[in-house]
Amino acid sequence: MQLLETGGEYFPALLEAIAAAREEVRLESYIFANDSTGHQIAAALADAAQRGVRVHVLVDGFGSRGFMQSLGGELIAAGVEVLIFGPEVSPFTLRRHRLRRLHRKLACVDARIAFVGGINIIDDFDRADRLPPRYDYAVRLEGPLLAPIHDTMRHLWALVRWTKLGRRPSKSPHPVLGDGACGDVSAAFLVRDNLRHRRDIESAYLKAINAAKEEILLANAYFLPGRRFRHALMAAARRGVKVSVLLQGRVEYLLLHYASHALYGALLASGVRIFEYQQSFLHAKVAAIDGVWATVGSSNIDPFSLLLAREANVVVRNRGFARLLSISLQRAATQGAIEVDRENWGRKPPWLRAAHWIAYGLVRLLIGLAGYGNSR
Repeated sequence: MQLLETGGEYFPALLEAIAAAREEVRLESYIFANDSTGHQIAAALADAAQRGVRVHVLVDGFGSRGFMQSLGGELIAAGVEVLIFGPEVSPFTLRRHRLRRLHRKLACVDARIAFVGGINIIDDFDRADRLPPRYDYAVRLEGPLLAPIHDTMRHLWALVRWTKLGRRPSKSPHPVLGDGACGDVSAAFLVRDNLRHRRDIESAYLKAINAAKEEILLANAYFLPGRRFRHALMAAARRGVKVSVLLQGRVEYLLLHYASHALYGALLASGVRIFEYQQSFLHAKVAAIDGVWATVGSSNIDPFSLLLAREANVVVRNRGFARLLSISLQRAATQGAIEVDRENWGRKPPWLRAAHWIAYGLVRLLIGLAGYGNSR
């Protein structure tokens, strides 16, 4: 299991795996952008298809709007099978089924190598603001965890194909899955869906937080936890655990940005330290606890990820891996973030605090209208 930090480490590893593929490549992404990185990944996928590799690409209809009119059409012409998850509509459409998005970022090559994380297929340097790349993580892994990853991706592909085309995929050979251990890391693959796995990722977080004894490091791009999650963090801080939360400091989505600020006061008062990342846009969804437990994936700690979207995380129990992630997060907090001062936060003007709570109420209203108003 290899921790990959930002697209600078992730994309070369993904391209290398695709170039070496012999039988099959499966890729899922919320965003597959029509930019230099998107073209590079698409070219690698097309090359694989043209040399006889079965290539399946599944992207989200909202996150990758216009994909079929750009890269998708080119991939299909090269022999790649492409499907779109869900309709191309706004995520704020109030019909419940349209709020359910494919937010996973997964790749599986020959059922031998997999990538799980939060990094979309998008060029972090192709932006007018010229900021450093988005701060995010992925994991490259081998070993017996490939079986559930491959099965999960194959199952969703078959489901979407049946929904869109009214038929199951044609029968074709599948890569042979190995079951031998490749290292000493204990890990599990967790998904969130609207059937049997509605709270698997959240439950794994809560179990680890409630058992924490020394330190909790959590980085999340969109942080709007429910009551149980907030209370677990605050209870950990009150019993002496060092709780540090690295959050988005730059405004990307105004409503979520202000809504998350509504929770700062209670968290700070309980002893939770909050760092706002300023160096670039934070896109990470990771945590490291007590130097032994860690998670990397696509799931934010907000209602959209925990209650609506399809997500995927890897949960790891290994001191070496957890320590590596802890060091990376500590470096990000000290070098790229500003800590929120508890006293200064308490002196925010009333109109600003009111704006925070109005934003929070609007987010809760949207979730309630979608049918999930009783989220805990």
